[in-house]
Amino acid sequence: MPMLADDSALRTLHAVWIEAVNAGDLPRLLSWISDDVVFLNPGQPPFGRDAFSSHFTRAHQQFRICCTSVLEEIVVAGTVAYARSRDTLSVIPRTGGATTQLAGHRLTLYRQQPDGRWLLARDAHTLSPVPL
Repeated sequence: MPMLADDSALRTLHAVWIEAVNAGDLPRLLSWISDDVVFLNPGQPPFGRDAFSSHFTRAHQQFRICCTSVLEEIVVAGTVAYARSRDTLSVIPRTGGATTQLAGHRLTLYRQQPDGRWLLARDAHTLSPVPL
């Protein structure tokens, strides 16, 4: 059944995406996003691939980032799929200082490519600081 295979592929992609985020592995992340990707982050205008690269690089230069993500739903509809997850993020300054904890939900849209691979096409999250 292709739906089960796609579900499994998306679960794997989600897991390796989080591993790459935690490792600061930008080249690996870029290999899994579409050229026309759009990211929606609270308080920022939508941005694409180039801005993602610069944001990610700058963040990992300044902070050690530890993300955990629990998939709550995956829906596959032909060559489009979405995943909803609950994420937590610890942002630890590399120069010392207080760790910031963020938590929220994420909705990610994927598009299947002609070769069968799934690429992240849209991503929106509600991560916000966790009150102490």
